[in-house]
Amino acid sequence: MKYTQLGRTGLKVSRLVLGTMNFGPQTAEPESHSIMDSALDAGINYFDTANVYGWGENKGRTEEIIGTWFAQGGDRREKTVLATKVYASMSREGDTWPNYDRLSALNIRRAVDASLKRLQTDYIDVYQFHHVDRLTPFEEIWQAVEVLVQQGKILYAGSSNFPGWKIAQANETAARHGRLGLVSEQCLYNLAERRAEMEVIPAAEAYGLGVIPWSPLHGGLLGGVIKKEVEGGRRASGRSAEALANTAVRAQVQAYEDLLDKHGLEPGEVGLAWLLTRPGVTGPIVGPRTQEQLDSALRAVELELPEEVLAGLEEIFPGPGASPEAFAW
Repeated sequence: MKYTQLGRTGLKVSRLVLGTMNFGPQTAEPESHSIMDSALDAGINYFDTANVYGWGENKGRTEEIIGTWFAQGGDRREKTVLATKVYASMSREGDTWPNYDRLSALNIRRAVDASLKRLQTDYIDVYQFHHVDRLTPFEEIWQAVEVLVQQGKILYAGSSNFPGWKIAQANETAARHGRLGLVSEQCLYNLAERRAEMEVIPAAEAYGLGVIPWSPLHGGLLGGVIKKEVEGGRRASGRSAEALANTAVRAQVQAYEDLLDKHGLEPGEVGLAWLLTRPGVTGPIVGPRTQEQLDSALRAVELELPEEVLAGLEEIFPGPGASPEAFAW
């Protein structure tokens, strides 16, 4: 496994991040444990989750599965860089008590203690703000984070789904108070969705944040969906099916699969490998539901894409164009 530093921190993390969103909702606890063991054995040391994963009435279930995995011992916790998130309401449906969501100091305090209990650990390596909170000032957020750092409950803070200007605002506020600020940003970024290149990734690079792309295969659209339809009769579902209903999108995906078929490459592996060539990217999040999906992701780390393939990908999926600063005198 290849490793890199997480932004401007001293943390060494794997070039793939194990996302656990499917553990519980789609992958049962025993298989989830097996996938985590396989990932750790392969050298993946960065695991990502969120307090809300499990969804619906099972919010928190994914953290609980990780917690029972840690409880098996074998230095599992010591070898893992653990990241979780706070923002979404953890209240059950119909329970609308205030202060149980967003990024108020009160909710951050409650949420981190609840996550630590579910995860069966006494600290979180990277505690991430799952979304922008437009109601809570960063002065309050950083004060709450500083308390948690002093208590030893978290080591670093990161963001998810932040625009570039919010990354700047967060870190400028932190700097004024002598604090480290954000060390990572999780953003939607893949071949089919490259808007992060406009502002988010430049802001992350400028402030020394690691970039952790989520949905690297764009909800499965870049995983060979058309080929699977033809060869196995497995029709796309969910977001992929909706996207493929658009004639232009289907033609683009077909061109992508044709290019890779010409070079004997697997679409899912190429989608991940391409992200690993991008400036500023620490490592994409992979969310395997099965061991087979994990094995495919691991192969992508060692995949070197030929220049001809990279040029073809750029032609099929052109970037968003020049950022605003390119037009400055």
